[in-house]
Amino acid sequence: MAKQDRVSDRQRVPQPLLKHRLPSGRGAMEQPNATSDGDVSLSPSFWIAIVVTGAAAGLFGAGLMALLFEVQRLAFGYHAGSYLAAVERSSDTRRLVTLVLAGVIGGVAWFALSRVSKGPKADLEDAVWNGKGEVPVRRSAYNAVVSEVVVGMGASIGREAAPRLMGGVSGSLASQWLRLTPAQRRLVVACGGGAGLAAVYNVPLSGALFTAEVLCGTLALPYVLPALLCSGVATAVSWIYLPNVASYADIPAYHPSASLFVWSLLIGPIVGLLASFYVRLIGWVSYYRATGVWTLFAPVGACGLLGLLGFTYPQLFGNGKDVAHFAFLGEGGLVLLFAVFALKPLVTAMMLGSGATGGLLTPLLCTGALLGGFLGLAWLHLWSGSPVGAFAMVGAAAMIGASMQAPLVGLALVLELTHSGFQLMVPMVCATVIATAVVRYVDGYSIYSARLPRLG
Repeated sequence: MAKQDRVSDRQRVPQPLLKHRLPSGRGAMEQPNATSDGDVSLSPSFWIAIVVTGAAAGLFGAGLMALLFEVQRLAFGYHAGSYLAAVERSSDTRRLVTLVLAGVIGGVAWFALSRVSKGPKADLEDAVWNGKGEVPVRRSAYNAVVSEVVVGMGASIGREAAPRLMGGVSGSLASQWLRLTPAQRRLVVACGGGAGLAAVYNVPLSGALFTAEVLCGTLALPYVLPALLCSGVATAVSWIYLPNVASYADIPAYHPSASLFVWSLLIGPIVGLLASFYVRLIGWVSYYRATGVWTLFAPVGACGLLGLLGFTYPQLFGNGKDVAHFAFLGEGGLVLLFAVFALKPLVTAMMLGSGATGGLLTPLLCTGALLGGFLGLAWLHLWSGSPVGAFAMVGAAAMIGASMQAPLVGLALVLELTHSGFQLMVPMVCATVIATAVVRYVDGYSIYSARLPRLG
């Protein structure tokens, strides 16, 4: 056994500096996450690519958020504080006209892109999972800019898809420049995608976990180390423009209770079943999304319908960040929480089906927070003990973890986005584990695998 362990250590890549083993004779590689680098050699050029990718992802993230905020200012007079408050201060006519204009801009832009660009789709996940880690530069940049403009004008899609995509582009370019192998390139592109997410939300740990858990499917050390470095560099660089604060500020330090713990066990299967439906819905509209000449008109119709719904529920505008914030603070009544929870996934799916490109992270978080707040508020009539905001945080973590099939990402995101919730870790873990397991056994698709383009 001792001889086998020594042989195993000699085969490790990279070679350890200390050649002599411990007196026990056991090998360091017996810890599964500390095995060799495998196909991805962590060479000096690889680490240079990781740092360059992280820095570029941070710059792209800051630039895209600057564009988003400027569009929000022009569209609704938004300057600081709550974007939803600026939307609500605007007249119904201004909201409707702005959204219809967003549909026109998006429709014309995406139709033009389909005519002038016949290359590979700008799809980060497909490039990492099934390709060589090559992300088209011009198509991706074009999609990223148009997506942020449409989101800033009120479309119900997430803002993180563009910086994730440009982070992947950064990794692709850095890998080509340094002539990395396809395996190295895929990992660098994956790290860039997680770094883009980390930069715009100030969540370096969540960005690294997104890279490892979602894009790479492993928490082995050779994957986690570059993911952490890339996300950390991107987040630090983004502070050039973006503030180093929690995305959801002033969330109280909620404490667990027996009521909340029992509720979290009951809510897990409900969140899992609803997440399965949501994932299927997104997969269906992604496959049947508008193409060809319909790309010109479908975004206008989708944005116009969203504008009409906004007469009653302006909370549907945008990616849902402010609505989730209100839920975390325990605000909103039963009717409002349920209505926006039920409509938000539908209008987001409608936008994606119209041909729009955008993210799903914040819409997912918003949906989970509203569901948790609604069911928590109803539960408090049976068993009091915790504030409504605590239920919303548990629901948000469970919905993200289940829909992404990434429970660690779901938990880390809620903690980093709010800088709170650590006391709620046990009920959040219970609800997230149950919800994620339900999705895994009921269907198995995640919000990302369901959106993959048609083969061929």
